[in-house]
Order: sequence, then C-alpha cells, then structure tokens
Amino acid sequence: MVSELASAAGLPCSIDPILVQVLRIQKNETADSEYDIACLLMVFVAVSIPKLARAENSFFKASVEGHLNNCHCLAKAVNQMAGALFYLHGPGDTEQRLQEFLALASSSLLRLGQESEKEAVRNRESVYLLLDKIVQESPFLTMDLLESCFPYALLRNAYNSVYKQTVK
Repeated sequence: MVSELASAAGLPCSIDPILVQVLRIQKNETADSEYDIACLLMVFVAVSIPKLARAENSFFKASVEGHLNNCHCLAKAVNQMAGALFYLHGPGDTEQRLQEFLALASSSLLRLGQESEKEAVRNRESVYLLLDKIVQESPFLTMDLLESCFPYALLRNAYNSVYKQTVK
C-alpha cells in the first residue's frame, strides 16, 4: 500500500506496485510451487542472455546508448519482474535471488569467450554491456557483486570495443 502511494506521488520504488497488483490478481492461492517457478524463470533468463550474442541486431550503438534490437530493455524488465515476483511469492529474498541470477548470467557470458567460432558471437561485448546495465538499473544489486563474478576488465574492454566500432 505504501509503495502504491509513493509511486502515485512520483517517488521511485524498488518494486513496481502496479506490476505487483497485476501479478497478485493472477496468483493462485493453492499453488505452493509459484516461488519455484519464479526461481526457474530467473534461471531461464540468465542462461538465455548469451543467445543474444549470436543475434545480428544485438549490437550496442553508442550514439543512442542502446542495442539495435532493444535488448537493453531487458535490464529494466529483469529487475522489475524479479522484484515483483519475489515480493509476492518469496520469503523476501529478492536480493539473494538476483545475486544468483547475476552469478548464472555471468558464468554463462564468460563461457562465450571459450567459443571457437568468433563469428557466431560477434556481439559478445554488446551483451556484456547488458549485464552491466542490469546491475546499474537494479535497486538490489551493486557493482561490487558484479565485480565478484564478472571481471571488470572485460566490461571496460567491451565499452572500449563498442565505442571504437561506433566511431569507424
């Protein structure tokens, strides 16, 4: 209720009260497995992020500060959905679940560097920036957590590479 009032007044909230309200309507009172389903959804998203590196339009365009296929919008979606789902279905452990999400997404992205076919993952650096954007947009994650599971040197090189390609 407080979040709804704060949102109506224009104050930022870590959890979207309207999304929570919509999900609450859809909530099945008898299902105990909704928390497990929410966790599995976050795992699915985390391990699917590297697939974006194979997409041709996943290139980050520095002039608009976004990806050509709008995958940068996933950062907001991941944070809002995780906040709302774990607020409704979880024991208040949103931060821990997003930390697990970050660890899974990081390890999945780090495996991209081991791909032998470089043409298949030509937008790897652009997808690295998506991981950085997820952390920047999150009220639950910090850069310290990102640096603990994903080398900052890779992010710095990704920004450098993407901005150099934009200049050409």
